[in-house]
Amino acid sequence: MSETARLADQLRRAFAGPAWHGDSLLEILAGVSAGMAAARPIQNAHGIWELVLHIAAWDDAVLRRAGGAAVTLTDEQNFPAIQDASEKAWHRTLMAARKTHDDLVKIVAAFPDSRLEEPVPGKSENYYTFYYMLSGITQHELYHAGQIALLKKFKTVSP
Repeated sequence: MSETARLADQLRRAFAGPAWHGDSLLEILAGVSAGMAAARPIQNAHGIWELVLHIAAWDDAVLRRAGGAAVTLTDEQNFPAIQDASEKAWHRTLMAARKTHDDLVKIVAAFPDSRLEEPVPGKSENYYTFYYMLSGITQHELYHAGQIALLKKFKTVSP
């Protein structure tokens, strides 16, 4: 198995499971309603919906970077605002996040191992190679999945 196939597998497992560490992002999001997702139970912290939009924004950025684009997200792109807090909009958000993620997994799986040590377009740091970015996006998803798991628990135990 190639290194990029392994990276793609880890990325897929973090998002959809089965994951070694426990629940994947989608497993954590199971049963989350639009109201729960839009809530901000901790002052000055992002809510579940905002974190899902953020994860999808970075999946898309990495997807485009892997295609050769130099991508930098604005603050608005980094944490997009919720425009519509309905159940239908929440469902659309989840479906769009899953599609972007699935597209990213496909690109990572097909990415040539020979390019993993190349610098990412638009990044000047010596360490910012494709390997660094492609392994980092999995870490990013798991970090935010942990936040979402805590927010989900907080919301279900709060009065």
